[in-house]
Amino acid sequence: MSLSVVTMLKDGQHYMDTWPMQKSLYALFPECRVITATRLVIKVAPPLAILCAAMMINQFGMTNLPQTIATAAFFLSLPIQGLLWLGHRANQPLPPALKVWYVEIHAKMRSEGCSLQGLKQKPRYKELAHMLKTAFDELDRVFTKTWF
Repeated sequence: MSLSVVTMLKDGQHYMDTWPMQKSLYALFPECRVITATRLVIKVAPPLAILCAAMMINQFGMTNLPQTIATAAFFLSLPIQGLLWLGHRANQPLPPALKVWYVEIHAKMRSEGCSLQGLKQKPRYKELAHMLKTAFDELDRVFTKTWF
């Protein structure tokens, strides 16, 4: 399944908005740390790139312009790297252990009366994110505490 870069960036943005940022998930999934870092870099990287380029031009002049451009481009690429990783991860199928967990949580949520999408045969991380977001938004803390 080959996705275009633009599709992966859009999927990454959607996945970042969907994934529940709960303390109990930080130890289980790297998504929480990647999302936190990506959100920080989206805010910080553009000013940092400008500041770094201005300092390099001020210090070295125009003689090191290629290095200045490369450094600024590096800082500007950091948010894109985070979104690409998230977009790629969102479209990966769940490993067997997580698939069993996905089915178990889906069944428990159905029995509690939550409105969910149908159970997928080959669930991906984006379906897990939607289900976990629904679980944390709609269900009681006591109910979710048994899973984490």
